[in-house]
Amino acid sequence: MVTATQQNQKVELNGDDLRDMFTTATSCLERNAAAIDALNVFPVPDGDTGTNMLLTMKSLMAEIDYLSDTRADTVAEAMAHGALMGARGNSGVILSQIMKGFALGFTGKESFGISEMVDALRQASIAAYESMSKPREGTMLTVIKDVATAVEKGVVQNDGNLVALMETAVEEAKNSVARTPQLLDVLRDAGVVDAGGQGVYVILEGILRYLKSDDGDTEMITIKAQPERLPTLATIPKIPGNEKIYGYCTELIIKGDELRQDQIRWWMEKQGESVLVVGDEETIKVHIHTLHPGTVIEFAISLGSVHDLKIQNMDDQHEDFLKLPDVGRPTSGIAIVAVVAGSGLENVFRSLGTTAVISGGQTMNPSCFDILQAIDSTSADELILLPNNKNIIPAARQAVTAAKQMVKVVPTRNIPQGLSALLAFNPEIKLEENLTEMTRAQEGVKSVEITTVVRDTKLGRIKLQKGDFVALIDGNIKITDRSLDQVVFDSLQVANAEKADIITLYYGDEVSSEKANKLFESLREKYPELEIELIQGGQPHYPYIISVE
Repeated sequence: MVTATQQNQKVELNGDDLRDMFTTATSCLERNAAAIDALNVFPVPDGDTGTNMLLTMKSLMAEIDYLSDTRADTVAEAMAHGALMGARGNSGVILSQIMKGFALGFTGKESFGISEMVDALRQASIAAYESMSKPREGTMLTVIKDVATAVEKGVVQNDGNLVALMETAVEEAKNSVARTPQLLDVLRDAGVVDAGGQGVYVILEGILRYLKSDDGDTEMITIKAQPERLPTLATIPKIPGNEKIYGYCTELIIKGDELRQDQIRWWMEKQGESVLVVGDEETIKVHIHTLHPGTVIEFAISLGSVHDLKIQNMDDQHEDFLKLPDVGRPTSGIAIVAVVAGSGLENVFRSLGTTAVISGGQTMNPSCFDILQAIDSTSADELILLPNNKNIIPAARQAVTAAKQMVKVVPTRNIPQGLSALLAFNPEIKLEENLTEMTRAQEGVKSVEITTVVRDTKLGRIKLQKGDFVALIDGNIKITDRSLDQVVFDSLQVANAEKADIITLYYGDEVSSEKANKLFESLREKYPELEIELIQGGQPHYPYIISVE
C-alpha cells in the first residue's frame, strides 16, 4: 500500500499494489458505468460501453482476487488473461488488448516503479492499435496513445515520482477525451465525447486515487452526463445442443497453488463432456456437462478453494429443445452458434438448425468466455458463429482465436442478417464454402430496427427527442416519429419494400399480439403483392425488427 508519506518518494511497488490499484479503478468505473453508457452517439438502447468495460474489468479482478503471488509480472499477466476471457463488445475487447500490452511492461519484474509504468502504458497503446485492422482516431485508442506519449515525455521531469507521473497521465487522458469530438464528426454532432475514451480516463483516475490515498477509500469521480438506468444483463444459458448425454451443466472456479491446467482438463474429460478448462497455476475456470457434479466438486476441493459454483439441470432444457421442429437441424459435422435476444427469436434460430444459442444482443453483449463455453458445448470440430450484433463481432473473433475447434465468424450485424445467413447454410458442403455462401446471403437483406430515443440530441440534420420512435435501416438512423406504426410504414418506404419479395416482422416483448396483428393487417393492405410474415420475437428494447428481402 502506498501511504501519503510515500507520495513523493521513489518507491518500488509489487503485485499487491497493482491489484489494489485496479480494485480502486474498477470501483471508479462501476460508479460511472451508467454515465459512460449515456455517452452513446446514437441515443438508442445500445449504449453499453461503460457496462462492457466494467464487466471486462470485473473479469480481470476475478482472476487476481485470490492470487497469492506478489510478483508484479504474475499479477499483470493474470489481469491480462482475465480481461481476455471477460471482454465484451468493442470497448471490452479493446480494453483487453490494452491490458495485454500493459502486462508486457512488467515482464520479468518482481516489483515496479515509474519506468515500468511508462513502458506498460507504451506497450498498452501499441497492443491496442495492433489489434485493430482500421484504427479510428477520436476513440479510446487515441486516448491511450496520448497518455503513453505524455508520460514518456514527462518521465524525466517527474524524477521517479509515480504519483506525479500518473497525474500527468490522468490530465492528458482528460484533455484527450475532451478533444475526441474534434476528431470525429459524429461525436461533435451528437454533443458527446467518446465513451470508451472516458472509460480509460476513469480507470487511470482510479489508479491515481489509490496512489494518493492512505487507504484507497476515496470519493469516486462523477462524470457530467445524463446517466440512464444501468441495463439488466442477461445470463448466458448453456444449451446442450446435440450431445448424447445430459445431466448437469457445472461451472466453478478453483483457487489454489501450482494448479496444473493440463492435468485438471485430463481428469475432467473423463467425468463428462463439453469440458472447458482455462486459467493459470493460481486460478482455474471449469465448465463441464456431467452426470455427477458432486464428484467434480469434491475433486476441485481437493485442489484448493471453490468459488462461483453454478449447477444447471440440462435434462429440463433438453425436453424443451425436443419440442422444437426438427426441420433444418444440421446433419453434417458443422455446428451453428448464434447470439440472440428474445425467446421467440431463439426458437426461430433453433428450429432452423442452430446448435447452441447464447442469450445476448443490445445492452447484453456476451463475453469471450461466454462464447467459448457455447462453442465447446456443441462437441463439434467445425463451427460457424453468428454474432448478430456489430458490437459482439470483436468478442466473437477474439473467442475464435482461443477456441480449440475450427470456428469461422460470419459477421452478421443484426438479426435479419443472421437469419438470412442461417437459411443459406448447406450441411452438404464444406466449412469454407458455407462461410462464403452465408456471408453473401447476409449482405443481401435489408434490416429495419425500430427502437426508442433515450435522450434529446441531433445527428446531422435529424433532431431526436426523448421518447420518439426511431428506425435504423442497416444501422443508420433514417426515420423518427412519435407514432410507432408510422415509423414502421415510413421506414419500409425508405427501404424500398415495394421492390422486395418478403417482409418479416418480429415484434418485441413490449408489443401485444393484438397491436402487432393490427399493424400486420395494415401492411398487407398497403403491400398486397408481397409475402408478409409476423413472428413473436420477444426481443427487448426493439418493438419491431423487420427483414426486407
